[in-house]
Amino acid sequence: MHTPLRDKIEQDLKTALRAKEELRLSVLRMISASLHNREIEKKGRTGSGGLDDEEVLSVFRQELKKRKDAAEGFEKGGRPDSAEKEREEARIIEAYLPEELSSEEIEKIVKEVVSGIGEVTQKDFGRVMGEVMKQAKGRVSGERVSAILKKFLQK
Repeated sequence: MHTPLRDKIEQDLKTALRAKEELRLSVLRMISASLHNREIEKKGRTGSGGLDDEEVLSVFRQELKKRKDAAEGFEKGGRPDSAEKEREEARIIEAYLPEELSSEEIEKIVKEVVSGIGEVTQKDFGRVMGEVMKQAKGRVSGERVSAILKKFLQK
């Protein structure tokens, strides 16, 4: 079972192969392999291996985070050429992700969740975080939500 996003990846992989776009092809192959691995993992847990678009986007976010972390590591290690390659790969991956929510939109969701829960303390961080992530539906990184939520709880 393929989703529209998964079909687009397969189509873009073929296009990159024909156009001999080596970096794009390499990134799409890695993504495809990660998706395949996630399907196998899911099949082992649930018995059904198909991924929905949300799970596909989750794989993209993980791969994006890996590239950003690697670029940072290469930069600190004095290897700017390798860092730039990682950033280029990250840009290819970002093209498949939906536009992220603005900080204002995230703050609004945080306020709605907190008002729905009532009095919130630092102990409720995980609960609030989970609900905000659920409402954001994959349009924001956990890192950004965490930073905004920490600021909010310090008030």
